[in-house]
Amino acid sequence: MEGPTPVSALIHAATMVTAGVFLIARSSVLYEYSPLILELVTVLGALTAFVAATIGLTQNDLKRVIAYSTCSQLGYMVFSCGLSNYNVGIFHLMNHAFFKALLFLSAGSVIHAVADEQDMRKMGGLKKLIPFTYSMMLIGSLALMGFPFLTGFYSKDVILEVAYGKYTTQGHFSYVLGVLGAFLTAFYSIRLVCLTFLSKPNGFKKVLCYSYDSSYYIVTVLALLAIPSIFIGYFSKDMLIGLGTDFWGNSIFILPDNMNLIDAEFIPHKYKLLPVILSILGASTSFLLYRVLTEFLVFFKLYNKTIYTFLNRKWFFDKLYNELVVQFFFKFSYSVSYKLIDRGIIEIFGPLGLSTLVTKKAYYYYKMQTGYLYHYTFVMLVGSTFLLGTRQLWLIFGLFMDFRLFIIVYITIFFYLNSKD
Repeated sequence: MEGPTPVSALIHAATMVTAGVFLIARSSVLYEYSPLILELVTVLGALTAFVAATIGLTQNDLKRVIAYSTCSQLGYMVFSCGLSNYNVGIFHLMNHAFFKALLFLSAGSVIHAVADEQDMRKMGGLKKLIPFTYSMMLIGSLALMGFPFLTGFYSKDVILEVAYGKYTTQGHFSYVLGVLGAFLTAFYSIRLVCLTFLSKPNGFKKVLCYSYDSSYYIVTVLALLAIPSIFIGYFSKDMLIGLGTDFWGNSIFILPDNMNLIDAEFIPHKYKLLPVILSILGASTSFLLYRVLTEFLVFFKLYNKTIYTFLNRKWFFDKLYNELVVQFFFKFSYSVSYKLIDRGIIEIFGPLGLSTLVTKKAYYYYKMQTGYLYHYTFVMLVGSTFLLGTRQLWLIFGLFMDFRLFIIVYITIFFYLNSKD
């Protein structure tokens, strides 16, 4: 979230974070013949959708709220793939790309308008100052929460319907967490809108007085993204996930036993309507708390500090990660990788070891060059005697000793005598 907002929009909407869902869908042949892995994918996806939504409830950074909504929506896509509905998961991925890009770029427009401030608690009252950005952010937030007849509605509800229509334990598990996630998504989406645009101004007067909508370039891009955020789900639904469509061809493989799109059409109506009802309920609750019952909200936060801190600190995942993983690698990299290997073994065989030894011995051999002929004659005589003596020792001890052991002893004596210098 420390990066530029257009980069965040690209990463969260269409590239890095969605690559995993695409890979799962393209590897459907492998997953279809691994039922246990499919169950694991379903459970992890459902937990991700719920946990990330709870974390998004209490984040105060504008971009972090949208980022955790991405994480939550990825959970929906993943458990849809885990339930063998890869086409529905990719459909939600495509729909999500439009309104998530719209949300991030709108967030960038807001941040630019308030002098690079990202804390929503220091905003407020921007509805009249940047009305166009407010309209775009509202469209994106409503599409994200699955408001009826916007883009998100057509894919998120189908995901929950196929989850219930699976009639398995993991299917109902993911349906329950997905429905709760829909309520929380609506809650934090409207919370974002209320804190940023509708509440009383909380920023500096100097900043608010100079707030204005972005340039025509950004406004044009937001307007272009708003159109598919409203309509693309309706226009592409039958093509991508309609019964009998051959759009995917051989790109996605689903075993006949795992197909349940038809079953999802005939689940009880109350289970079809529940996600929409909870979304509207979550949005209404959020609006009431942040616009009307603000005193009750403060009272609730003060008397539930533990829960608020737990969610605000992201279930302490960062703390666990830092203490269990990061600290271990820090210690390993310093004590083993750096001190033992880099400054130890490599230095012994490198600069402080072999090269120092060679340099030192070369200096001694250089000092031996005296320039006197009788010195050289003496060295030649000693060397010849040494070689002949070695040969004679070889002939004597070779009968009783393995020649390889003799070589080892010889080298050891040589290095020992040299090291005494």
